[in-house]
Amino acid sequence: MDRFAAMETFVCVVEAGSFSAAARRLSVGQPAVSKTVAQLEEHLGVRLLTRSTRGLSPTEAGVHFFERARLAIQEADAAELAARGAAGSLSGRLRVSAAVTFARLHVLPALPRFLAAHPELEVDVILDDRSVDLIEEGIDVSLRMGSLGDSAMTARKISQSPRLVVATPGYLAGAGRPGSPAELLSHQVIVYMQGQRNATWTFRQGSSEVSVAVYGRVRVSAAEGVRAAVLADMGLAIASAWMFAPELASGAVEPVLPDWQLPPVELWAVFPNGRLASSKARAFVDFVADELAAARA
Repeated sequence: MDRFAAMETFVCVVEAGSFSAAARRLSVGQPAVSKTVAQLEEHLGVRLLTRSTRGLSPTEAGVHFFERARLAIQEADAAELAARGAAGSLSGRLRVSAAVTFARLHVLPALPRFLAAHPELEVDVILDDRSVDLIEEGIDVSLRMGSLGDSAMTARKISQSPRLVVATPGYLAGAGRPGSPAELLSHQVIVYMQGQRNATWTFRQGSSEVSVAVYGRVRVSAAEGVRAAVLADMGLAIASAWMFAPELASGAVEPVLPDWQLPPVELWAVFPNGRLASSKARAFVDFVADELAAARA
């Protein structure tokens, strides 16, 4: 048994979700894929996959083996490229997860430039406002905003954005413009639900600090919904400048309380389970960081 080839086959099976799908990707017969995985399990002395009527899923041992095998394959690919003098060219598949709105506004429009620089690379972009399980989903790098709940994760801070109170001119014309954080209590605020019904925000102005528990009749679980509600003149929102970047530039949305500051929003690149990032993931993170820096310039 070619151990490295068996690792590649197993990784492909987990990513594809079935023996037949992996066989199509590898351009071999399904029996050959099943036999290779069975030989690998026999060699390791553990079961790597659980078979059920719903398909295949890795066992606990399989998840750990998948994580390490996948990284080994990626690093082997990078070593080959470096040996051939083509370290700047990446190939294979890169899986990235990111929040829907941030990716739509700031990642996907820039992605053609990244792909043009690496014509042999394929990118899967998994869009989800929730934090996904990087190992279970086979994610190489996740772009996450805010504080990181798991201190054991390997993460790199990419950038940060100011957090603003925003509203449309239409809403402000009808409801008036608040002159202080306390006046937000008399306004409708579109609340971005993140495990809580309402939200308390702390504003700062010089040495002054004011905390306000904002309330809204409309609470939304996704950033796209916050944007839609604000643009429909339904109320104010407290959001990163990233979330409303096009509208802030065009004047379709205006900053409110500009003399008061809120804590900024931090963007992190998170890598699975404390392991070294692949060369593809590192290159992608560098690209995103450069794009955001260029947008600020």
